[in-house]
Amino acid sequence: MAIPKIRKDSILSALKFIDEHGIPDKHKSTQYELISSDNKKYPPKYVIAVANHIENGGEIVTTGYNAVEAKNYFESHGFKIQTKQEKTEEAKISSELNESQDIDGGKGFGNYKNPYSKLLLESKNIVFRGAPGTGKSYLAKQIAADIISDGYTEQYIELTDEQKQQIEFVQFHPSYDYSDFVEGLRPKMNEDGSIGFELRDGVFKSFVEKARQNFENSHKPKEIREREASVNTIMTNFFSNIRLEEDEFKTIKGSKFTITNIDDKRIYIAIPGNETVDKLSLNIDEIRRMLESGLNFEKVSDITSFFGKQFATQNYSYDYALFKAIKAKALNVTKTDVAPEELKKYIFIIDEINRGEISKILGELFFAIDPGYRGKSGEVATQYSNMHAYPNEKFYIPENVFIIGTMNDIDRSVDSFDFAMRRRFRFIEVKAESTQNMLDLLEDVQLRREALARMDRLNEEILKVDDLNENYQIGAAYFLKLKNISFDDLWNDYLKPLLQDYVHGLYDEQGIMKGFAKAYGYQASDEGDADEAIEN
Repeated sequence: MAIPKIRKDSILSALKFIDEHGIPDKHKSTQYELISSDNKKYPPKYVIAVANHIENGGEIVTTGYNAVEAKNYFESHGFKIQTKQEKTEEAKISSELNESQDIDGGKGFGNYKNPYSKLLLESKNIVFRGAPGTGKSYLAKQIAADIISDGYTEQYIELTDEQKQQIEFVQFHPSYDYSDFVEGLRPKMNEDGSIGFELRDGVFKSFVEKARQNFENSHKPKEIREREASVNTIMTNFFSNIRLEEDEFKTIKGSKFTITNIDDKRIYIAIPGNETVDKLSLNIDEIRRMLESGLNFEKVSDITSFFGKQFATQNYSYDYALFKAIKAKALNVTKTDVAPEELKKYIFIIDEINRGEISKILGELFFAIDPGYRGKSGEVATQYSNMHAYPNEKFYIPENVFIIGTMNDIDRSVDSFDFAMRRRFRFIEVKAESTQNMLDLLEDVQLRREALARMDRLNEEILKVDDLNENYQIGAAYFLKLKNISFDDLWNDYLKPLLQDYVHGLYDEQGIMKGFAKAYGYQASDEGDADEAIEN
């Protein structure tokens, strides 16, 4: 759930209400305080609850959002928020566990192995920034595995196939666009061999759809889920038992047709008696919705009203015929018993997030990914919504979707990440020294020690160059290549070309490169190889 929509005057009224009635012990804040214009202190979550009660009615409850979300909400609306300093260590732990319940299904953060897992769950969107090779992508996958497995493992490879479906990984590049990420028209081969176009969901929208279904199913009453499961069983049984291109169906007006093919979204039919249109494709979800409604649909106009359309379409006549046929076969089907669906987390990783044109790729989702507008409060109409089966339906990103981005601080494309987008992500710097534990993947203990020593010496030498800083240090990911190559090959083929790009145009390039080679321990540098490489 998201923070409810409330006006500023309702918030001010809530402060007066709290002044008059006090703060119940269970609603006292242990983490943040809202500071009023007269320097009074209030618990942010409780203020929102009271303001919502004043404006929208109902009980005063603080569920549906956590302390961090409340803090961000007030700060974005110009209110002053202060972190409480008097918290004891015990209170901090208790607070973190309590505030995380809405995000983490009541389990708290204590189960997770990776310290960044909590930050992601708190912030919804984070970006790891740092020098190349510092293991940002590696770290992102570790966090994803940690959260999805509920702290069991940080290794993606150890996840089950079902758990892996809760993680998606893409890499942005300059030609990546909206149609790749959200939705767009894609070529399609028709049954007659001609080429047409159809609207297809992009990788992010498809991923979010899985998360949305889980989010909604986990909140649906049991009777609704049982009805949906029963309908799914009925439809599966019906379509699996018909003979394609043989079994005939008939509309109210007597038009005969057969089913030629079925996929996840469409039912393809042939109408031999229609000289104008002898083939059609029907939206299978329309028939599913009709069955799930429990209505009888005595005529085609009932379908038109059900879908909120002013005029009937030709397709509705065939929808009606199939609806009646399925209902006739389902008379003896027993109710399907379903177990409650657990709310799951879904993590979307965007590698090199700054290399794509963000505003072009996200479009209107620029608004929807904001942590403060998750759920129905942030729903938007996508660019191709007029082509959807249900044009009035809007797209939203549910609370159980989390986004991790990675970016190189020294990449020239970093400027494409504008300030509005920066406000929607929490930026975390990853330094070379903070990810040295990656070298544990080198099974040879002596090799690991040597790699660590060379990396430390080289990075210390980099900091001695006036025009370079920590963002230019070499990360541990480069040294993992030692599984297959030698130290000299690592230098010649990977590190030296990178460092030459760093120092190009600086005073005494050759001297700097000699210093790097010496610090790294590349012996052949004394024979002029470094000089020769620079000259070439």
